[in-house]
Amino acid sequence: MNNDLNQDSDRARKRVRDQVRDLVRDRDLVVGLDAGGTRTRAVLASAVDGRVLGQGVAGPGNALTVPVPLLTDHLAEAVARAVPEADRARVVAVAGGFAGAAETAPDEPGRLNALAALTAALRRLGIAADSVGVSSDIEAAFASAPGAPADGLALVAGTGVVAMRIRDRRCAVTVGGDGWLLGDDGGGFWIGRSAVRAALRMADGRGGPTTLADAVGRALGVPIGALPYVDERMYVEERPYGGPAGLGGLGGEGGLGGAGGRDGGGSPSDAGGPNGVGSRDGVESPRSGGGGPNPAVGPVSADASASASVSASGASGPARERLPAEPEWSPDRRAAYRMHLLPAVMAEPPIHLARLAPLVAEAARHEDAVARAILDEAADHLLEPVRALAPRQGERIVATGGLLGPEGPLTALLSERLKAFGLTLDWVADGCRGAVALARLGHGGPPPSSRTT
Repeated sequence: MNNDLNQDSDRARKRVRDQVRDLVRDRDLVVGLDAGGTRTRAVLASAVDGRVLGQGVAGPGNALTVPVPLLTDHLAEAVARAVPEADRARVVAVAGGFAGAAETAPDEPGRLNALAALTAALRRLGIAADSVGVSSDIEAAFASAPGAPADGLALVAGTGVVAMRIRDRRCAVTVGGDGWLLGDDGGGFWIGRSAVRAALRMADGRGGPTTLADAVGRALGVPIGALPYVDERMYVEERPYGGPAGLGGLGGEGGLGGAGGRDGGGSPSDAGGPNGVGSRDGVESPRSGGGGPNPAVGPVSADASASASVSASGASGPARERLPAEPEWSPDRRAAYRMHLLPAVMAEPPIHLARLAPLVAEAARHEDAVARAILDEAADHLLEPVRALAPRQGERIVATGGLLGPEGPLTALLSERLKAFGLTLDWVADGCRGAVALARLGHGGPPPSSRTT
């Protein structure tokens, strides 16, 4: 009889072990989120190897500018689309990179908002993850580089500009990111504003001729009769800008593709963030055609990107030859140009000037001297925050934002400048890959800024 009891006890223990083993085996999924100023993206991945199994997209996820209830809705929507209902019990860890979620203090509002919204969203979906982590979107983007690095420099260059030193996957030092009013020199807003200033200077005689006057005027609705090159038939018939509305975007999700300030800021649609800083998701060009983010991840060298960068060699061809050096631009037409351009600029939020940055890139590609000088100065500005972080030779710099992508207008220019410091760029499209990496780390140990349940 004792043997029978012992056998029953052994069978019961085996059933428990099998159930535990099955539970562990079945809980093999993680979720990473990239929550930016214009959209929230969720990725379902294997906890074992990071293989992507599902994706979902929803509305903005800036933790400072989106109210917590709405942020919760957007997070729940994105995760629900990425994770089938039947698989939600298998999720063991979740990590999110949020615009506006800094790690400046334990009670930092953006971080608390992000954690509260993410926790509520997961509860709504019945996901009981063992680990839930919140990082800034820039920390997640840094972790998206090959190998999910823990230490190095991050440089974000899109609408705005910010650089960070990352230690142990957390931001240790921040340089820049002060918003369009006080900083962000070299970013998309700065470039777009420089284009308008160059156009106005040409119109009133302070500056030399530039095709930017025509491109900016057309993008902002200046009447054709007031434009500088309207009387030049060959130029009007085949302008290098592809149409009156301007240009397509420079990568990213529908435009410039990049970067906010210290707090992640807001996109043009929510530019009322604390600093009015553009989000890392970027802004649309005057005629944004969309186009999803470039999936390429890896080193970007000056040589590799020279053909794509607008300023490394310029574009030869008939467009430059047809463009007259000095247009027949009468004083009356110049005055009419300024009369229409200034109100058009003032009628929009200032951050919308970043939409004009692609016009500078295209003009520089056609060897416009003024446009090329703007991009040269922009690259010098981007070097400043990197130098302020005292980089070590060979130290990794992870870059994100449309200005520094594989086809970004500043990639070759900045890469050439970084050579003097023994530095190269690794470019990443967004923070999803890094968020998945942080979630996988959370599966074995809490990721940065985590709440362990």
